[in-house]
Amino acid sequence: MVVLGGAVRLTGSGLSMVDWRPLMGIFPPIGVQAWNAVFDQYKQYPEYQLVNQGMTLSQFKFIYYMEYCHRMLGRMIGVFFFIPFLVFMLRGLIPDWLKVPLWIAFLLGACQGLMGWYMVQSGLVDNPHVSQYRLTAHLLLAVVIYAWLVRLFFALVFSSPGLRESSQWARRWGVTAGRGVIGLILLMIATGGFMAGTRAGFTYNTWPTMAGLWVPEQLWALQPGWRNIFENVTTVNFIHRWLALIVLLSVTSYSLGCINRDRADIVRKLGFLVLGLVVLQVLLGIFTLILRVPVALGVLHQGVALLVLAATVGVFSAFSPKPVDLPGEGMDRLQRSGEF
Repeated sequence: MVVLGGAVRLTGSGLSMVDWRPLMGIFPPIGVQAWNAVFDQYKQYPEYQLVNQGMTLSQFKFIYYMEYCHRMLGRMIGVFFFIPFLVFMLRGLIPDWLKVPLWIAFLLGACQGLMGWYMVQSGLVDNPHVSQYRLTAHLLLAVVIYAWLVRLFFALVFSSPGLRESSQWARRWGVTAGRGVIGLILLMIATGGFMAGTRAGFTYNTWPTMAGLWVPEQLWALQPGWRNIFENVTTVNFIHRWLALIVLLSVTSYSLGCINRDRADIVRKLGFLVLGLVVLQVLLGIFTLILRVPVALGVLHQGVALLVLAATVGVFSAFSPKPVDLPGEGMDRLQRSGEF
């Protein structure tokens, strides 16, 4: 879902559906008349008038279907999550400790749908570009939902005492350092959202310098100064590329620490995985910038960022100081019935 959202952004498809029908908008236009109607509706908005004037119906169908698939996938995720969750809960098959986290996940998903439409609305006005603030909020909420679900998954994986071989000191280090590293990764993803929202990736397409300069001019051209961090393409680009180096060093240190200090084999394997992924991610970022953000490479860059986050959350979960007690009345019933 997050990767498809990145593809929607990079193909300029996000403003193609100019209305929001959460329940009734599950079918695309059928027939020439219906397609002409939605195309005429799109022509009334600034994106067509200022950016895509002269677009053919065939070209419009492409961007429409991109956004349509994104919205439909969001609906499908909600249905596929909520119905089994409700059935399992009514049957008493979900442990008490897991109910509230799953409800939180569902409510966050509902908020994400509203945030998506709030973001789209910002581009249906005079300026046919969505707000980089709303776009980044939409991205970050999606990433938080993703990380939340990954955390719950690893809480189940590492619930077995046999997987908890770390010393008490190693656990304290793993949890404390892990929180900092995960925070840095989330901050890095946020700066990526501002890169996409301001289209800063299409500027300064050289590395490691920016147009031959280590510190380019115009870093603080906007007033007040804080606006440069979020609105100045030079500053946004500068922050993103140098924060990438900080994340690389931090994640590498954390990974090597896990590999060298922990006795649990699965933790060492996750440490190697995190290390490989973060190196791959930095290389993808460099080539994405140099090649001026081709769609396939930009989407891959975003996807690997999520894998780096997931693997790091996995390592953090392995160091969790409080083992999760899975067995309970509902889980015992589930295991005895052979459904688990």
